[in-house]
Amino acid sequence: MVRILTFTNLYPSERNPRHGIFVEQRVRRLVESGRVDARVLVPFARTKRGESAPPPVIRHGISVRYAPFRPIHGVTTWLNPLLMALAARRALREGGADAGEFDLIDGHFLYPDGVAAVLLGGWLRKPVVLTARGSDVNVAARERLAGACIRWAAPRAAALVSVSAALREAMRAAGVGGERIEVLRNGVDLGVFRPLDATAVRAELGLPGPLLLSVGNLVPEKGHELVLESLARLDGAGLVVVGGGPERERLGRMALDLGLDRRVRWLDPVAQEVLARYYNAADVTVLGSTREGMPNVLLESLACGTPVVATAVGGAPEIITEPVAGRLVGERTPERFAAACRELLAAPPSRAATRRFAERFGWGEPIARLIELLSTAAARAAPARALEA
Repeated sequence: MVRILTFTNLYPSERNPRHGIFVEQRVRRLVESGRVDARVLVPFARTKRGESAPPPVIRHGISVRYAPFRPIHGVTTWLNPLLMALAARRALREGGADAGEFDLIDGHFLYPDGVAAVLLGGWLRKPVVLTARGSDVNVAARERLAGACIRWAAPRAAALVSVSAALREAMRAAGVGGERIEVLRNGVDLGVFRPLDATAVRAELGLPGPLLLSVGNLVPEKGHELVLESLARLDGAGLVVVGGGPERERLGRMALDLGLDRRVRWLDPVAQEVLARYYNAADVTVLGSTREGMPNVLLESLACGTPVVATAVGGAPEIITEPVAGRLVGERTPERFAAACRELLAAPPSRAATRRFAERFGWGEPIARLIELLSTAAARAAPARALEA
């Protein structure tokens, strides 16, 4: 049995049910294997005076504790790893959990969480396994200070994981990890995300067809603007957008200016079971991102039997490898994106065939390989700790 402390600032809660859902899904699958025991520690930035961290909770049988820290205006960006690590050490002490209760730290996102995890691991003499997930490599690793911190932390980690081959190459290009990086993709819950009666679900939700679905935070890099511009070129099609974020007002005005306000429905983030119904109601799921790690949205849609249209960025080309899965768009223009949607709407693959294609993306293989990696990292560290004792 390997005992891990998962350390990440992205983890679901009742308030944000899809916030870092991919991290929780991986931890749950590890625990369900019977070979891993896990607890979760979430650094929590107190940005408002008097704000307190959420209380400890048990989610799906896994203990989740929060480590509050106070950002320092003007210098927080480069101090965040240290502030997070100090808060984590304090939370462990106050929670009565001494370092001996776990064998290694499972850190997610290289910056700032990953750097903080390496600091914490050094203080507690615990090995650290770091997983890179997207923006930590595509953005942070290219910045001068954050990149330097990542390049300091990476060689001090017992193992490095990337969620896609494309992200691994981006890490290497940024001088992070070299040949040490193991590619372990995300999986999809094939039980939650499964085909339903699309006609019945669409009628239940009051959604006419043909219908596109866009799922993701309302931020520029998710490409919702491209999706709206493409929709304007698709006569008669509707769109559901599921997500929240700072771009909501601007995107709403854009839809109005394009004459799409009656064709677009906006939804806040929803629970996975509800989201699965929207995937089933859609004819095509669209993802117009400028960058990605391993886009879970595509895996979820395919598992529901709904094909996808996505820009050819990050791990998307590693998912859409056959026509039955959908279409990749190499040129990020509304014309090309709309043409790919139009093609799928005119001649969609069978939902059963798309589902069969998606079944290769279950959690079984990546979890088995991850358990082996975690076990090896813990075993290598055990003799050193014994000598120190």
